Amino acid sequence: MSFFPLPRTATAPFCPSEVQGTIAVPAGLPAWQTLLRFVGPGLLISVGYMDPGNWATDLEAGSRFGYGLLFVVLFSSLVGIIVQTLSARLGIAAGRDLARLCREQYPKPAAMTLWLMAEIAVIATDVAEVLGSALALQLLFHLHLWQGVLLTGFDTVVVLGLKGRGFRQLEAIVLGLIVTIAVAFAIELAFSPPDPVAIFRGLLPSLTLLRNPVALYIAVGILGATVMPHNLYLHSSVVQTRVVAHSHAGRGRAIKFATADIVICLLLAMLVNMAILVLAASAFHARGQVAADIASAYHLLEPIAGSAATIIFALALLTSGQSSTFTGTVAGQVIMEGFLDLKIPCYQRRLITRALALIPALLGVLWIGEDAVGRLLVASQAILSLQLPFALYPLIAFTGRSDIMGEFTTPTSLGWLAWLVFAIITIANIAMLFTLG
Repeated sequence: MSFFPLPRTATAPFCPSEVQGTIAVPAGLPAWQTLLRFVGPGLLISVGYMDPGNWATDLEAGSRFGYGLLFVVLFSSLVGIIVQTLSARLGIAAGRDLARLCREQYPKPAAMTLWLMAEIAVIATDVAEVLGSALALQLLFHLHLWQGVLLTGFDTVVVLGLKGRGFRQLEAIVLGLIVTIAVAFAIELAFSPPDPVAIFRGLLPSLTLLRNPVALYIAVGILGATVMPHNLYLHSSVVQTRVVAHSHAGRGRAIKFATADIVICLLLAMLVNMAILVLAASAFHARGQVAADIASAYHLLEPIAGSAATIIFALALLTSGQSSTFTGTVAGQVIMEGFLDLKIPCYQRRLITRALALIPALLGVLWIGEDAVGRLLVASQAILSLQLPFALYPLIAFTGRSDIMGEFTTPTSLGWLAWLVFAIITIANIAMLFTLG
């Protein structure tokens, strides 16, 4: 049987340049066995949907506006499913990732601009991971925040420890981390039960609420924290680790099961994000308290739910920050190799990204003060939202081209839906900039 040939960026164990192998998915397997082999890339992507940036925006949304912005989490998650589906289709049908296609299809100035925007998104994501992990270390071990920021630089050791491992091992680690976060919030909600009726009302869109500049800013932050630009580049690469028959039927089957993987994993991430917002609404907003940042939520939670709940809260925060480190590193490598055709060792890429993230995080903590972490986290997610259209445009454009996608060109209805999402995100970003101005 002939297999679908993979580009070098598709066969990575932990970084695209450190090849270990792929996962063959032969035809004829039962559907459930095929699905099990395809589940994995969606897990890597879903980690970015529940990182410390999501915590900051969801906690502030819930404590300030109760359940009112739940519909934004729902909308953002559905948008995530749509665009990640396009990313997976691109990787499978074209056999190349989004970054590489941008370099091949666009003039060099345009490609370099898109590369710069993608790198800004990776750094903004890593800033959130640094701040979230540092805050978790402070809450658990009573360190100064700047000390926690510096300690996060040592996560490169973790990256080095994963060198040479296959994607299956990485996916298993990420699954364990996701389950840890999900269980932690299930326990937290048991300590502070929510109002089911209020949850249902919060899922109904409220444009009136979005006329509030603060609510709009947080809503855009939720969107940026959920639909992360670097995930679009990452997914189009890692989905190719599943090797299928080089045929119309083989690729169609791969797209079908990759889509199932996305839907399952991102719905799980959506439930975690909703749990964070609901916890803030039930524990704080219902009592007239506002948790302006994660640290405030931690301290407000203790008299309500007890010390055990706060320890679980801090451990889950640390887990979310460290799990995002893995996917951020892989995404950075995919972006660099795709746009620049440049290969460097994975740990070097990690050092560069983390160094660039440590500088603004450390300066922000030392200059603005440790109380500014919440504002810095939400701002980093707003920056991600501003970068999102620069990744969405080429993704939607490429998946609509038959010369790239062949017979798997995006269906007309899905294409129009994707362009509508692009327009909504762009308009929301412009509206946020006007309100800030």
